[in-house]
Amino acid sequence: MTKRNEIDALRNLSGDIWNVAVDEYATGYLKRRDLLKYAALIGLTGFAASQGLGFSSSARAATAGGTVRVGLGQPTKAIDPVTVTDPASIGVLSQVGEYLILDDPKDGLQPKLALSWEADETAKRWTFKLRPGVKFHDGRTVTAKDVVASFERLVDPNSGSSALSAYKGILSKGGAKIVDDETVAFDLDQSNSNFPFYVSSDVYNAVILPADYAGDFEKNFNGTGPFKLESFRPKQGATFVRNPDYWGDKALPDRVEIKFFDDEQAQVVALQAGQLDVIPSTTRLELAIEGNQNFKLLSVQASSHDAVHLRTDQAPFTDKRVRRALALTLDRDAIVKGLLKGRAIAGNDTPFAPIFPSADPSVPQRKQDIAEAKRLLAEAGVPNGFEVTLTTERAYDIPDYAVIIQNFAKKAGIDIKLNVLPQDAYYGSATFGSSPWLDSNLGITDFGHRGTPDIFLNATLKSTGAWNAAHFKNPDYDALLVDYGKARDLQAQRVAAGKIQTLLLDETPEIISYFSQYSRIASSKVEGVRFTAISHLLLDRVSFVQA
Repeated sequence: MTKRNEIDALRNLSGDIWNVAVDEYATGYLKRRDLLKYAALIGLTGFAASQGLGFSSSARAATAGGTVRVGLGQPTKAIDPVTVTDPASIGVLSQVGEYLILDDPKDGLQPKLALSWEADETAKRWTFKLRPGVKFHDGRTVTAKDVVASFERLVDPNSGSSALSAYKGILSKGGAKIVDDETVAFDLDQSNSNFPFYVSSDVYNAVILPADYAGDFEKNFNGTGPFKLESFRPKQGATFVRNPDYWGDKALPDRVEIKFFDDEQAQVVALQAGQLDVIPSTTRLELAIEGNQNFKLLSVQASSHDAVHLRTDQAPFTDKRVRRALALTLDRDAIVKGLLKGRAIAGNDTPFAPIFPSADPSVPQRKQDIAEAKRLLAEAGVPNGFEVTLTTERAYDIPDYAVIIQNFAKKAGIDIKLNVLPQDAYYGSATFGSSPWLDSNLGITDFGHRGTPDIFLNATLKSTGAWNAAHFKNPDYDALLVDYGKARDLQAQRVAAGKIQTLLLDETPEIISYFSQYSRIASSKVEGVRFTAISHLLLDRVSFVQA
């Protein structure tokens, strides 16, 4: 088929919104993979699947059998899909729990318990068709009642849901409605063209549970996934076996064994000893396996980032010139190459990672400029710089990043004192007034991957955002968020995004100097390990290399 004939065929698939993306593909502005990802976003799931997206076609040829052995950290509390937040618990949930949609880092939105979805003309009402005949592990069939109850639970302020901040201003109690047994509608608080991401694995709490779920998940791990519980031992680990009644391709491995570790170094020792097949990755652990052909580092580019918030309502950061000056001291390319070993891409002080198709690439990239930083400080009345305390968490590479910021800031005369706290102390109660994260004058916070910038834009920077550590309150920004949510096609989204990016560069309520890759370490003896950049560990297609 010629390119012209292909374009003509694509135009017949849907309406005007789709055809705007086709136009961008025809002119070479949009890559084919991004076009297919956009097809899935607006509900053309059958077309996306027909073009080779997804995993199952190549995986079916793999040899079944065996046990996959996994090392994870300790869950921070009881494993409950509604309240879970830590990577270890998300990794465990991945074996048994499923979402309406999987946000795959390679292929974008993939149908799981939802077969298709579409929005009305306002993008304020979204309708999802459910996959028929799916059963929970206890044998009951999944219906719209279960789906609606799952989301009503997540948006209920009294449920203890960890997803409240994600849905704030987007979906409220009563917004999920049963149309029929296999159809669910969502009436949103405001228009949102990216809403399918909100019911996907991007919101890791959005696992579909039975309508009568009572918060006792650890008793039976009752989900719909490719594995079902064999045994669970708090603080020790869990084992899962292949689910013979799974709605899709049956899992290749017979079993999954997960062991919890208090110390990350113990995980790599167990991997090296042949006792584990897959473990999480950190810079320190990567050094331990570097150059060893018995192990491999698996990575996906993500929108994960460590945001530096600047309290816009407290001196010295009430003046945006001071905020911009600090941002200008950072050499982003050096940070990517040094701190992150090249496994990241430079950020531009907005949540719009370059991997988001809606990001406007024409917005100029901020670069290190010490002379301009000094000029701005002088103009703001602090020509000799100032002293400030940076408060952050002792986690991942963040303490090292804090030292790097401290050293770069000195070049402009800014004297940063470091206050590095244990992770639980840094987050405190995670509410304004009792959390160093949300109350500190200057801080660094890690944010995990999302498939769309919406959650970052709303939760961290909107005037009423639950994670707004910068205390940034800007009516123009809030209005632009509404415009971005209403934008129905990629061109319109990109125009709205460009305005947001430009405003945030001018105001600089936070500094985002990089977007990280997300990695796992695996034995060279296993193939088919998949994962999302938000800690899901997908093991149903794993096979073992024969010696």
